[in-house]
Amino acid sequence: MTTEGPTERTIIHRIAEHASYDSQTVGEVLDAGLIAHVGIIHDGSPVVIPMVYARVGDTLYLHGSVASRLMRALRSGIPACVTVTVVDGIVLARSAFNMTMNYRSVVIHGTARLIQDAADRAVVFRAVLDHLVPNHYDTVRPPSESELAQTMLIGIPLTEASVKIRSGPPLEEPEDLGLPIWAGEIPLTLVALDPIPDPDLEPTIPVPASVDNYSY
Repeated sequence: MTTEGPTERTIIHRIAEHASYDSQTVGEVLDAGLIAHVGIIHDGSPVVIPMVYARVGDTLYLHGSVASRLMRALRSGIPACVTVTVVDGIVLARSAFNMTMNYRSVVIHGTARLIQDAADRAVVFRAVLDHLVPNHYDTVRPPSESELAQTMLIGIPLTEASVKIRSGPPLEEPEDLGLPIWAGEIPLTLVALDPIPDPDLEPTIPVPASVDNYSY
């Protein structure tokens, strides 16, 4: 996977030492996230919608209803901005001003392309589900022709992407270090709990390995 490096739209000026344009880092953060916030300008107003996604190589894929206002707008070729953020902790400083978060965040600028080839669509359908629950696609009924016809798949290249990462303890003012105030980090992580079966599920149906072994 390759990126263009910093561009006029992706270059990070604020706390630039936390910035990266490395394609491997972009991919790692996207693979770790679960929700992409997709932003466009529609009828003169900003619209931002959370969506599931998948990364395959150097492309971010989104899927949604063919009736979706967002998907139709993306299909038309308007510019889009996509963000994915993973929150790793709350950073507590001795001063209110220096409180922050530890995080990994990707920002992507680009123009979407419609995925029409049947083989490519099959790959994207599988990738989106397997991004949510790895290796789960083979345990479910594949989409029917009617369901495929109701679904739009688009791809946004990762050539114009940036990453911003913060980790570690708070950065304090030297004069605050002697204050009798607790400082440090509250680590955060998303944890999968025990799966809850559908109330209509036949009790003899076993939990698939993709669910039983799921961890985040």
